[in-house]
Amino acid sequence: MIRFFPSAHQKILRLSIPAAINSLLDMLQVITDLIMVGRLSAFAVAAVGLGLQSMMFVFAILTLLHVGTSAILSRFIGGGQIKRASMGLSTLLAFALFLSLPVSTLWYFFSAQIYVWFDTDPGVIALGVSYVQVLTFMMPFVFIKLVFVSALNAAGDTSTPMKIKIISIVLNIMLNYLLIFGNHGFPELGVTGAAVGTVIVNMLEMAVYVYLYLRRKTLFVPVWHYSASLLARALKVGIPAAIERSLTFGSMMLFSAIVAHYGTEALAGYQIGLRVEGLAFMPGIGFTIAAMVLMGQGLGAKKPEQAREDVLLVLKYTVGLMFFLSFFMIFVPEKIVWLFTDDAQTIQEASLYLRIVGFSQIPLAFSFVLSGAIRGAGDAKQTLRINLVSLWFVRILPAFVLSWYFESILLVYVAMISDTFVKAIWLWIVFEKGKWQQTKV
Repeated sequence: MIRFFPSAHQKILRLSIPAAINSLLDMLQVITDLIMVGRLSAFAVAAVGLGLQSMMFVFAILTLLHVGTSAILSRFIGGGQIKRASMGLSTLLAFALFLSLPVSTLWYFFSAQIYVWFDTDPGVIALGVSYVQVLTFMMPFVFIKLVFVSALNAAGDTSTPMKIKIISIVLNIMLNYLLIFGNHGFPELGVTGAAVGTVIVNMLEMAVYVYLYLRRKTLFVPVWHYSASLLARALKVGIPAAIERSLTFGSMMLFSAIVAHYGTEALAGYQIGLRVEGLAFMPGIGFTIAAMVLMGQGLGAKKPEQAREDVLLVLKYTVGLMFFLSFFMIFVPEKIVWLFTDDAQTIQEASLYLRIVGFSQIPLAFSFVLSGAIRGAGDAKQTLRINLVSLWFVRILPAFVLSWYFESILLVYVAMISDTFVKAIWLWIVFEKGKWQQTKV
């Protein structure tokens, strides 16, 4: 099917479609827990939803690895420096393992505080703490796996991660079916069973990537090499991106605190709404990965104009896709939310959220692709500045004021999507100025 498109489109679609599918499946794997525990109770939904959201701070650290790996390896590959790219991959794998150990330990012991800070129901706290603590055991596997995925993406191979993810999502559903509900003689672990299944799947995914790497089934040559200079170059791009992602997730946590004030059903509805919205924009994130890779490879090959044209073409596809998906969020949100829960009040709360954010999908597409492209060029500090200002002065502070003076949560959601519009316009102006062409990585 792709071969019928013009050659410039083929290059983008071969990168974007597998990456989009992989991103979608990645989100599905995360929310599988939420969907299946939704049949237990609203307390289980709130516990797992808030637990997954709190884990996003850990995944913000993963952004450091993802963006840093993509930025330097795509440039090396674009310039034909395969040996240099292999040395960079080896360095980042070692760093990922080293970084995952303290993160896992800290999160295990402090996970209970997340639920206490939000003053959630004792039943939610009890379920949530056991869920998050089990999930911390998957951190080393997730960190190493992400470096492999980012490296393959940087090399233009987005199909291998997609194939691995398809198998893992099926396995995850099977394990949840067995361990959450205690089917076929397995213990009925409830919320904890969902976490155990997720840990097992991530262990197996990492094992597959290690096998492919050692058996030379990828572009990269297995080497045992550590370079402080290459790590420093990756961190130069990765650290601002990680801070930016932390700010984004922090704002989501602050919104959870506001929503929790309206009751357990409102909190559960918000958590489900976030997961559904995540399903809608995960394909867009797949195109964002393509924008990041194409930007890095283009600049590595000393072809900035080609990189710009590729990014704009990716943007057109992303806008079209997210515009199409917004119709489902605006007009039939109840049909989607029903997959997560059959609680009437939770469905109503989640549907309200989805209708509001449905109107922000096009500017969200601009934000995703352009921020990804600018990071791919190595200018992560620029996107950090934009996010810092927009998040605090357009989203967080207005939302707190509105929640303080008005009863309706609708106004809080309006403040949230206003931030999306502001960021989209700002990023477009920065991209058009073209200063990213002089960025050194």
